[in-house]
Amino acid sequence: MTMTTQTPPRNTERQTKRAWREARLAEASLYLCTDARTAQGDLPEFLDAAYRGGVDIIQLRDKTLEARAEIGALEALKDIAARHGKLFSVNDRADVALLTDADVFHVGQGDLTSGQARAVLGPDVILGRSTHSLEQALAAEADLETDYFCVGPVWETPTKPGRTAVGTALLTAASAETTKPWFAIGGIAAGERLDAVRQAGANRAVVVRAITSAEDPAAAARELKEELE
Repeated sequence: MTMTTQTPPRNTERQTKRAWREARLAEASLYLCTDARTAQGDLPEFLDAAYRGGVDIIQLRDKTLEARAEIGALEALKDIAARHGKLFSVNDRADVALLTDADVFHVGQGDLTSGQARAVLGPDVILGRSTHSLEQALAAEADLETDYFCVGPVWETPTKPGRTAVGTALLTAASAETTKPWFAIGGIAAGERLDAVRQAGANRAVVVRAITSAEDPAAAARELKEELE
């Protein structure tokens, strides 16, 4: 009797998911952080407008939400992101990221290590980390599990009260010494500030109030996107 060896099926769905996320990250230039807009009561409409205007990644960051409410808001974000073919991001909580199958998981310097995050979330998720110095940026660059990082805050911002601004010089250094995708963050708005960020060597940016406080989020996103291109 002839014995045949069967090759285990390849997990093409997993490979495709990771490859799709990597491709979206590579082309991303505009990243938005927003709360759940509980006061406004317009989260789905706002998210749709932001993506429609050109935002590539949206992260829900709302420390006032309990886990169930956060998951509910993220499920809405996930559906809208999928409809636009864009990425959505979870901040800090690996359990929430796992339950929502987040495209992106972002952590700060004092949060999970990339190895810990990867152990919880697996190989498909895009991992990002905040950095506030060249040393931290270089560490993120060298970390094989980290897919991208953020550099800032470039200017002081009420989003992170008490954190000292790093200025544009750090952006120039990061641009010269790293090759991974990275985003400038902190007090960035259309016009002079975004121009200064671009002049310093950054071609990707994270914004908050530049879109969340805009009367027309789609138009605000469109203006930022055009300035980044």
